[in-house]
Amino acid sequence: MSPHRPENTNNHCCPLVDPTRPQHNRITWVLVYRTEKYKRLKAEVEKQSKKLEKKKETITESAGRQQKKKIERQEEKLKNNNRDLSMVRMKSMFAIGFCFTALMGMFNSIFDGRVVAKLPFVPLSYIQGLSHRNLLGEDYTDCSFIFLYILCTMSIRQNIQKMLGLAPSRAATKQAGGFLGPPPQAAKFS
Repeated sequence: MSPHRPENTNNHCCPLVDPTRPQHNRITWVLVYRTEKYKRLKAEVEKQSKKLEKKKETITESAGRQQKKKIERQEEKLKNNNRDLSMVRMKSMFAIGFCFTALMGMFNSIFDGRVVAKLPFVPLSYIQGLSHRNLLGEDYTDCSFIFLYILCTMSIRQNIQKMLGLAPSRAATKQAGGFLGPPPQAAKFS
């Protein structure tokens, strides 16, 4: 056995990775989801999204200019409410960013150079730098803490938000577009 590798690669970091996710959700709930402003804006966005979707379904190509203007005004109102909703969420994102930057520094010093998991696959070559970060040896199925943390964060966060009912509805997401989502269909009637 190599002196740089632990004999037992049991996951000593998993109890540390998983509790950070509920902490994130608690911070977000305290700073955002429980506030009246967020609840009001979310309800308004949901209502406007459904209303706009129904109007778009019922409108025809020969619809009058008045109808098109109404839809444009509703789209603008929805866009403004989505922007306000994003601003309400932003304060928690700053707090969470600060907390997790500190936690990542602490965890990196604790688990630096330690194998925390054994992957059942060899990661793609461009991911190996992250999955094998600061680990000695050429066994790329060894997993570093940062890679395990990222995998847990990516796979757990959205599921918890959906389970708790904190994720935006599909209708609101569809209307709002987003960074990686499709852009809203604003110029459909022009």
